Amino acid sequence: MAAGTSRPNPDDPDADTPDREDPDGTRRAGRLPLWCAAALLLAVALLGGHGRAADATGDTPAGTADAAPSGRARSTGEALPRSAPTRLLIPKIAVDAPFTTLTLAASGQLEPPPAADTNLVGWYAEGPAPGESGTAIIAGHVDTKTSAAVFVRLDELEPGDGFTVERADGTKADFVVDSADTFAKDDFPSDRVYADTSRPEVRLITCAGDYDHDVKDYTENLVVFAHLV
Repeated sequence: MAAGTSRPNPDDPDADTPDREDPDGTRRAGRLPLWCAAALLLAVALLGGHGRAADATGDTPAGTADAAPSGRARSTGEALPRSAPTRLLIPKIAVDAPFTTLTLAASGQLEPPPAADTNLVGWYAEGPAPGESGTAIIAGHVDTKTSAAVFVRLDELEPGDGFTVERADGTKADFVVDSADTFAKDDFPSDRVYADTSRPEVRLITCAGDYDHDVKDYTENLVVFAHLV
């Protein structure tokens, strides 16, 4: 079952979070910006030491093997060489978004994608690339100052749903959803979410739960777990 998210009360006059049910954005003027991806500690150790950022062109580092040697098709679920992601496609929830790279702030928290662009996802570039062995992290806003954002419907994904990551080397990495869960931000299971894996996996992360007006943030994170097929 896909993890659900509870939304702020639209009748609350103090609400300062966008109305996600208004796709035209006509009722969202004057709202406060929100960072609604995972502002969580991302220890490199939990990522298995994958500290290889893609080069400036987004190409696979020199010396990396081809996705499949000449004359041999890639086996189902077989890891791809490192290549920066360029676009995320999730047909079920109408996501067709480009990538930006994310880094860690001095505090150790994941920096957010730019809030001004509601159709943008971020990849933690010091970790594995989507399709590469290990756990790749993709984060996105659920809403922003002006409108609903790229991951507003992420809670609709269920086990068996598929999505694709297009990559700079021209390959496509296809994933299938294993599960989706919400976790309280003050009790986030970093070991489960960020731990290194032997097969290529992805975590899609955004905010969920109730909106806390005092701290101007949501109380939970929604995490979608998926693996390469």
